Amino acid sequence: MPPTTTALPVIDISRFRGPGREAFLADLREAAHEVGFFYVIGHSVPAQLQQGMLETAREFFTLPEPARLEIENVNSPQFRGYTRTGTEHTKGVPDWREQIDIGPERAALDLGPGDPPYLRLIGPNQWPSALPELRPTALSWQAEALRVSREVLRALAAALGQEEGYFDGWFDEEAVVNFKIIHYPGRPAPDAEQGVGAHKDYGYLALLQQDEIGGLQVRGPAGEWIDAAPLPGAFVFNIGEMLEIATGGYLKATEHRVVSPAAGVDRYSIPFFLGPRLDAVVEPLALPPDLAAQARGVTQDPDNPLLAAFGENTLIGWLRSHPRVAARWWSDVPGPLEAVE
Repeated sequence: MPPTTTALPVIDISRFRGPGREAFLADLREAAHEVGFFYVIGHSVPAQLQQGMLETAREFFTLPEPARLEIENVNSPQFRGYTRTGTEHTKGVPDWREQIDIGPERAALDLGPGDPPYLRLIGPNQWPSALPELRPTALSWQAEALRVSREVLRALAAALGQEEGYFDGWFDEEAVVNFKIIHYPGRPAPDAEQGVGAHKDYGYLALLQQDEIGGLQVRGPAGEWIDAAPLPGAFVFNIGEMLEIATGGYLKATEHRVVSPAAGVDRYSIPFFLGPRLDAVVEPLALPPDLAAQARGVTQDPDNPLLAAFGENTLIGWLRSHPRVAARWWSDVPGPLEAVE
């Protein structure tokens, strides 16, 4: 279907700590329930850091191919590092993008045969020697994205009738967050539209910084595609599947995609995914009666079962998306690999 011109809601997160809190919570609740996607402004992330992150991204993707392949993700059991164009898959179809995957800077764990396989996802990042400024810029940006995402999650908890710290127990120093620095090259053929195929995000929340080139589209309630046009300085937020499980479908993880830019046009974006500890298990919220009456139930999709155990579902997602890394590092883990097939 052609995209509509319907705009996504705009949420000023600074209102959460200011006057008019109840009106703000009502606006946030409506945006998260009705659409599942919204812009966030008033976040106080320095514009200089946002711009610097995009500039550093452009520098990386103009490096010669050997410099990019120095940190190719096939070198990392944790799926960290550079992914070549066309080697990440959405629903089995290659995406037309190249990217770097980055997470918290941690050492790999010394694990035994009885430990859950998903704990092998904990480990170090890869950094290119040809662009040393990437590391400090990326980690500073990650820290700010985490701060804003945690504030939005606290606001959502309050909007759902909970104490604002309701979710905090799963978000300690072992919480799993990750982000991608993405380059979408111009499409190789007029009908080659898939920058990223239609999908939903796991975890709790996703935050996106995008450049001035559009391409993100959100599935509307009638099945139409809504353009999430770039809004200068704003982040795009969307609800993840763990919040859908926790709220019995009152909050809905919304399908979205990225349409490749035209030939000769480049698009850059930086999505951040807020996840809890890998051993987190989603527990249902006790919603206020008026909200519980509007819960729509958790989506039942045999091709995408929603697991309450975060670590297991996260591992399955990585293995599905990156078959080359899975084949090199994860062939001894039959359970998740069977789910990929």
